[in-house]
Amino acid sequence: MRWQLLAVGRLKAGPERELVERYRVRADALGRSSGFGALDIVELPEARARTAAERIAAEAAAVLARTAGTKLVAFDERGQSISSDEFAGRLRDWRDGGAPMSFVIGGSDGLDDSVRRRADFLVSFGRLTLPHQIVRILAAEQIYRALTILAGHPYHRGEPGGE
Repeated sequence: MRWQLLAVGRLKAGPERELVERYRVRADALGRSSGFGALDIVELPEARARTAAERIAAEAAAVLARTAGTKLVAFDERGQSISSDEFAGRLRDWRDGGAPMSFVIGGSDGLDDSVRRRADFLVSFGRLTLPHQIVRILAAEQIYRALTILAGHPYHRGEPGGE
């Protein structure tokens, strides 16, 4: 199965890039053994337009071109706050349905409404405003965590009072 984490902008060499790569490698190992395959991380260039609206629209066109025919999860402040177990359940259902998946992180200016409308699921990491570099780390970690939940791996200890 094809799945990808798309992010607008490039992470420079440093601890953020290393952490995302660490979670990608871990996700690859679990993903291959659980029907997900290797997780591709795709960095889309930031648009060079003058205004934020023009940049967001140009970046949206690139995102939509790369995500056609996939289940699309957009990480966005307007999305739903869900538990890691709920996130894992969504991924399991889409995998079992044979759907390729794309996870999208917008650039510094955020996501265009066209991407939000196209998304099958909008996920928020809370009401705080976060730098897109940190969101990339959180997204990679949550993808890995979802795989550990589905595999029964001890990395995820569950919600207090939950499973």
